[in-house]
Amino acid sequence: MSRNLIEMIDRFQSRYTADHQICLRFGECQIEVLTNSEELSEILKNYFKDFIVSSNAPDISVTVINSPVPNLNINYKIRKPDPGKTKIKEAYTDFKDGRVVRKLLTGMHFLFGGERHLALGPAIHNANQVINFINNRYIQWLVNRGYLLAHASGIEWQGKGLAFAGFSGMGKSTLALHLMSQGGSFISNDRLLVKQNHHGVEMLGVPKLPRINPGTALNNPQLKNVIPENEKSDFSRLPLEKLWQLEHKYDVFIDQCFGEDRFRLSSQMHLLVILNWKANGGQTTVQRINLEDRKDLLQAFMKSLGLFYQPEEESAMPEFSEQTYLDHLNSCRVVEVSGGIDFRQAAEQCIKFLGD
Repeated sequence: MSRNLIEMIDRFQSRYTADHQICLRFGECQIEVLTNSEELSEILKNYFKDFIVSSNAPDISVTVINSPVPNLNINYKIRKPDPGKTKIKEAYTDFKDGRVVRKLLTGMHFLFGGERHLALGPAIHNANQVINFINNRYIQWLVNRGYLLAHASGIEWQGKGLAFAGFSGMGKSTLALHLMSQGGSFISNDRLLVKQNHHGVEMLGVPKLPRINPGTALNNPQLKNVIPENEKSDFSRLPLEKLWQLEHKYDVFIDQCFGEDRFRLSSQMHLLVILNWKANGGQTTVQRINLEDRKDLLQAFMKSLGLFYQPEEESAMPEFSEQTYLDHLNSCRVVEVSGGIDFRQAAEQCIKFLGD
């Protein structure tokens, strides 16, 4: 068993030639992705096509090796599922110079420490996990520069940023896409990084495409083509309640559904919308709240860093307390959406609050 993560990374990189390069720019961050697979390279280029740039000195370099499931000959600790979840999906091992995360269902391994970042395993068949790893490297880069991680989607509407938060299944991405249909620009699907600046609250997105269920797609004309034609008829016959409960997900390519230049990664947050509604809950109500008095709703916006974050120094672990989030949001208006689920009504009220 190796006691040094960097030596382990070097050993695997020496076995494979990662000669396919992709250069990306997320905001101020330059990211280089190197892989030994031409097929995977094309998948990543298509996914990140809005962010590809010419080769430059990268802030982050990620190597992705498509290989059989590796045996690292190390002992792992099981990561307990998040509250409300039961399936165990990850295990990990910490070294003095980094961490290894193993995905139990796919066999993908992710090794990272310092400036070294390696994804290893059947990467072509698990490209979504590779995409998440690349995005997590960007999230770590921002957190180490003072940003706070939030569980929210975001859009920009006529130069003003809206963030949408809510506990699992509340439809924050669906509401964001409803506003996209009315002319908004996309910021982020499920993660935002927020930080106070001299204008108020800055919010930065992560280049992760929205993933929607068939119910969302079939009830938005601009999203219907996300579902392959041979699957539409089957979904169309299902009751609406079953459609919303399906775990089947589709990526929404923003340019194909809404037009070119509609995916940007930054805006000033003018309004935080917290969804706290339910099916058959009566009339949809949108009202302004003070998060100091509604810390129960603040929990929907807070997000732990998880296994894929390591501080630059062990003593530099950021404090993500309730008060830290409240301090970051004290200059931003917050509204609660309660009552019954009505995306059209909620979208109209959000636009109204932005204009007030």
